[in-house]
Amino acid sequence: MSHNSFGHLFRVTTWGESHGPAIGAVVDGCPAGIPLTEADLQPWLDLRRPGTSRHVTPRQEPDQVRILSGTFEDDRTNGPVTTGTPISLLIENQDARSKDYTDIRDKWRPGHADFTYDAKYGVRDYRGGGRSSARETAMRVAAGGIARKLLGDEIKIRAALIQVGKRKIDRARWDWDAVSQNAFFCPDATTAALWEADMDALRRDGSSTGGIVEVVVSGLPAGWGAPVYGKLDTDIAAAMMSINAVKAVEIGAGFESAVMRGEEAADEMRLGKNGPEFIGNSNGGVLGGISTGQDLVVRFAVKPTSSIRTERNTLDRNMNETVIATHGRHDPCVGIRAVPVGEAMAALTLADHKLRHLAQTGC
Repeated sequence: MSHNSFGHLFRVTTWGESHGPAIGAVVDGCPAGIPLTEADLQPWLDLRRPGTSRHVTPRQEPDQVRILSGTFEDDRTNGPVTTGTPISLLIENQDARSKDYTDIRDKWRPGHADFTYDAKYGVRDYRGGGRSSARETAMRVAAGGIARKLLGDEIKIRAALIQVGKRKIDRARWDWDAVSQNAFFCPDATTAALWEADMDALRRDGSSTGGIVEVVVSGLPAGWGAPVYGKLDTDIAAAMMSINAVKAVEIGAGFESAVMRGEEAADEMRLGKNGPEFIGNSNGGVLGGISTGQDLVVRFAVKPTSSIRTERNTLDRNMNETVIATHGRHDPCVGIRAVPVGEAMAALTLADHKLRHLAQTGC
């Protein structure tokens, strides 16, 4: 299997399966001299960790990350710092229940990667989906913690769940502080309370639903990204589309741009105290593939979880028509735990673009 790496100068390679002994990542290209400990990464992993509420999978994984290489500490460094060599990360799987998948080992789950993995490789790990499982994203979040250290505190990356099923938030009630105060990473406490009942009903029905996540990056300087094939928004979109179950991405006004008039979408400029100031942000902080200095705004849509208890028609590996229902432990809305993953993918993309910008401009 190829294409397990993401990025150019700041490059992350992940490995491992959902029900294997461990998952891991190698971060290559991180500059030397950045203070880094496991404690810097663990808070981000704790946000993505399963089993944190009744609205996500009950699988109990502590997701304790270990740094195996790439840092060094002695009396000159005042704590562990990166050495510029590959940083190896490891998380052990502690609560896999492979027996939950025995009944479907030869069946293809509709909407899942079961069929396509068999079609491509002729073999697949049916235990939780192997590499196609969202379990892999834990390593993206760990690596994203390193990327945040490289980016520095000036750049703030935040994300929120703004829609679950058909129910959207009210943007007039948007409160970033509320994101950490409910189980949905929701910026609208009123809507979060309504989602509680929605999710309870879904679980009773043995079904699932999709969601939309919005990622906002503040403090990004103007000038990152490159025209034509190295566009910042191209890479951001690819990063979000690489997340399991993501089926659509939009930046700024996104699809709404198609119904705007030119004067609405133009993001007019005036002279401010520190240079240009934009009146609007329909373009999501990117023009011509290069950052404007405004907030970078990206949204992605996550489809409903494919592993559900509701019986559906399918085929088995011998092309026999059959039915399937999945009785393992799964997220009724994978969009919830996709919130910290979206932040991580933004961090990884921006860390790579920071190094690419420095390499091209020297500043």
